[in-house]
This record gives sequence, C-alpha cells and structure tokens, in this order.
Amino acid sequence: MIFREATITDIPQIQIVRHSVKENVLSNPALVTDQHCVEYLTIRGKGWVCEVNNEIVGFAIVDLKENNVWALFLKPEYEGKGIGKRLLNTMLNWYFSQTKETFWLGTGFHTRAEKFYRLQGWTEAGLHGSNEIRFEMSYDTWLQKPQV
Repeated sequence: MIFREATITDIPQIQIVRHSVKENVLSNPALVTDQHCVEYLTIRGKGWVCEVNNEIVGFAIVDLKENNVWALFLKPEYEGKGIGKRLLNTMLNWYFSQTKETFWLGTGFHTRAEKFYRLQGWTEAGLHGSNEIRFEMSYDTWLQKPQV
C-alpha cells in the first residue's frame, strides 16, 4: 500500500472510489464534479490517496475553508484494513498543522462511518442537516490522541 498526497490527475480514480461506496451514497452523483475535486485539492484544502497495485482504493480530502472533512471514502472491499484510519490521521495531522479550529464532518446514521468516527475519538455534536450526525474533533482532543 502506498499513501501519498492526491493530485488532480487522481480525480478519475477518486471518482470511481466515491461512486463505489455502499453507505453515504450520493443522491445525485452529478453534484460532485471533477471541478469540485480540483477546487478542494488545490484551493480549499488538500487530499491524500491510498494506492494498491497502482489503483486508488481510498482517499481523504480536507476543506480548510469550512474546517471539515469534505470526503473520506474507501472501496468497500478495502474497509477494515486500517486504510481509513491512516488517511484520517494524515488528514488530521495536516489540518491541525494549519489551524487550531475545531474540525467537523457529517455522516449518516447507523453506518460503519458513524462507528468508525466514534472509535477514532470524534464527539457527536448534533445534526448536520436533517439526515446526518455532526461529529467534531477539537485541537485539544487531537493533541491527546496517540499520533501515528
């Protein structure tokens, strides 16, 4: 497995991963365009990918302007292998090197993602919209986590 910073040339494979998920499926895939990915990777934040045999199997993208996780997704067959945790920790380490603002994300109820974020020390902070849980990670909480 290779973990590295995402580039705009990774966007076609990032889109494949995003459309392969079984939970937190986009209601309308056309709402997340390649141009959105370019903006989040080059202007609003930064991203990372995990490659296996030259194929992207997971990615994470942070939005520094809104202080949130814009995306963290894996191909379903790669879940449970530590890839998501490593991508999340890479993202958190970079994010908190840029700002000490509380970081947040939204995810669906009763999903593997909800369990994952709870296990990673994120705090439930109400709702994001009407159908997602809002989780937050403060700088102080992040400092207390083992850094990997």
